[in-house]
Amino acid sequence: MKQKGAFKTYYTILILIICFNLLVPTHIFADINAVLTNIKLANTRDDLLTYFEVKNAFKDKTVQAVQNGIPTTFSFYVSLYKTTSNLFDKKIADIQIKSTVKYNSLTKEYTVSRPWKDDKPAVTKSFEKAQAWMTEVDNLKVIPLDQLIKGDKYQIRIKAELEKVTLPLSLHYIFFFVSFWDFETDWYVINFTY
Repeated sequence: MKQKGAFKTYYTILILIICFNLLVPTHIFADINAVLTNIKLANTRDDLLTYFEVKNAFKDKTVQAVQNGIPTTFSFYVSLYKTTSNLFDKKIADIQIKSTVKYNSLTKEYTVSRPWKDDKPAVTKSFEKAQAWMTEVDNLKVIPLDQLIKGDKYQIRIKAELEKVTLPLSLHYIFFFVSFWDFETDWYVINFTY
C-alpha cells in the first residue's frame, strides 16, 4: 500500500515537471546567457577585420560589482584557421584582446580601457555608454590580406568571457556573489572563402 502511494507521488511530481517544461518557453532561459551577435567580417585594402557584440554580458551581479568599484575585464578570443579536407585545420592567427571597466564613485565616472583600440582609456558618466564600449568590438585586425590565398577556405572562431576576479582575502566574505557573475560564450564559427 505504501509503495503505491510512493509511485503516485513520484508520477505526480514527474507530470508537474513535464507540464512546467512544456508551459514555460525555453527562450526565456536562453536570453539569460551571454551570446555573441552581429558578427561580421570585412576588409580594408590591407587587412581582414572583424566586428561583433556581446549581448547579456552585464547581469545584475556584474553591474553591482562594477558599481562597487571592482575592475571588470572581458576577454575576447579570435582565431583564424585555414581549413583543409583532412581533420587538422592550420591556425594562422590567434588574437586575445581585453576590455576593462572601473567605476570611480567619487567622480561618478566609468573608465574603460581598450588597449587593442586606443592607447588612452575612455571616460564617461553614462553606464550605458561604458557597457557599449565593453561589449562591442569593431575594426579588429585579424590578419594582413597578403597572408591569405585567393580561393582557399578559412574559418574564424570567436569567443568572449568575463575574467575571474581575484579579491583580497578580507573582501571575499563581502563580495560572496562574485562567483555567480562570470560568463563565457560558446565559440562562434564563420566559414568563408577568400
